[in-house]
Amino acid sequence: MSEQLDLVILGGGTGGYVAAIRAAQLGLKVAVVEKDKVGGTCLHRGCIPSKALLKSADMLATAQKLKDFGVEIDGGVSLNFGTVMGRKQKIINNLHKGVQSLLKKHNIEVIEGIGRIMGPSIFSPTAGAVSVERANGESEIISPRNVIVATGSRPRTLGNLPIDGKYVKTSDEALEMEELPKSAIIIGGGVIGIEWASMLSDFGVEVTVVEFADRILALEDADISAEMAKLLGRRKSKVRILTSTGAQADTLKIDEANGTASIDVKVNIGTDKEAVETLSAEMILVSVGREPNVQNIGLEATEVEVERGTIKVDHNFRTKEQNIFAIGDVIATPQLAHVASHEGIHAVEVIAGLNPAPMNYKNIARCTYTRPEIASIGYTETELREEGREIKVGKFPFRAIGKAQVNGEIEGFVKIIADAETNDLLGVHMIGQNATDMITEAALATFLDATPWEIAHTIHPHPTLAEAIGEAALAVDGKAIHM
Repeated sequence: MSEQLDLVILGGGTGGYVAAIRAAQLGLKVAVVEKDKVGGTCLHRGCIPSKALLKSADMLATAQKLKDFGVEIDGGVSLNFGTVMGRKQKIINNLHKGVQSLLKKHNIEVIEGIGRIMGPSIFSPTAGAVSVERANGESEIISPRNVIVATGSRPRTLGNLPIDGKYVKTSDEALEMEELPKSAIIIGGGVIGIEWASMLSDFGVEVTVVEFADRILALEDADISAEMAKLLGRRKSKVRILTSTGAQADTLKIDEANGTASIDVKVNIGTDKEAVETLSAEMILVSVGREPNVQNIGLEATEVEVERGTIKVDHNFRTKEQNIFAIGDVIATPQLAHVASHEGIHAVEVIAGLNPAPMNYKNIARCTYTRPEIASIGYTETELREEGREIKVGKFPFRAIGKAQVNGEIEGFVKIIADAETNDLLGVHMIGQNATDMITEAALATFLDATPWEIAHTIHPHPTLAEAIGEAALAVDGKAIHM
């Protein structure tokens, strides 16, 4: 590579390619090293494919109750899973082409291969040169002025449940399945696990969720996780949820004759805390979080510090090596695509000599694309009470909203938490149809330091689902109109 590069980004996922585009906008010469396809996990094995499948599941659930709307389909409704998977891939392909076009538009070179950071050498007196092993077998050394590590993450696995791709899978393998299982055990009741539980249940799969904590969606407000558990249990294809459990070691058994896998799980039955139940299903989905990709990228040759599996950075995402930055799933911040994107933008602006405002992670919305959807921002009620904060809470159900009744989707609520003395907005939590779209109003309100009073006095058009936000804001002071 003849010209000097200002920046090389290891990883072309959401954080990496967004950082590259922002760098090009600022006049930096930038290249992206990607071993697979630009777009990364989010586009090819995460956000987009899973949401495509969730949309098909949602459409099936909607179609099954069309009679309630006066719409009748002769012969009933059926699912063509091959078409579902084909649609998923078409969406991925279209968006992949879009990302490629964006990078080409900004004259960003994409190097297909594996990049590893080098320590001080003849190529550079400081760490930061990058050794690239191209996909075609050729190798080269690049000496950029700066490096951003954006290598993302991969599904975390459990030693006693080895992934075989047939009976035991992570989300990576599940997104490529050609047929639906009749039954599934999901190990882990976090966001990914519960999204899969919602999806598979809507597809008619018998689902059991095994969660080691005392509730599913443990990072969400307790009222939200309780509501989701209740709604999953009420479905036509009921989801069984086992919490406060412990999977026994070395309990995986594969029954090839019946095409099932089984595990032993400690469950709470009455006062018996040590009861063991054997669960069997055609598929076990291991969904216990994601592990940062920090191995085999050359960090050991540098002063970059890795602590508890993540790269240590300062508030500008700079590592101990002044010219090496890290963003996204490889650092100890929320593993969300939109977080990685903005961390990348921030790091690039620092490299370009700008002074971007620090990121406030409590002001970033979190979304779960179940049916119904979940979205939240800020603190949970439990967090605030444990801190001893004096708070006031407003809660308003969607069933009291005209648009929810019209849509036939009345489950869920909006919950708003404010400081009892200052009236500052501290948290907004939603579960209901289109919650992931509506949370942006709460995100903007949080960013602008709005109060529930200001949200309540923002006139929400009628009939809309967003009216629930205004009513919840009124409910903070006991002034809700429709309850």
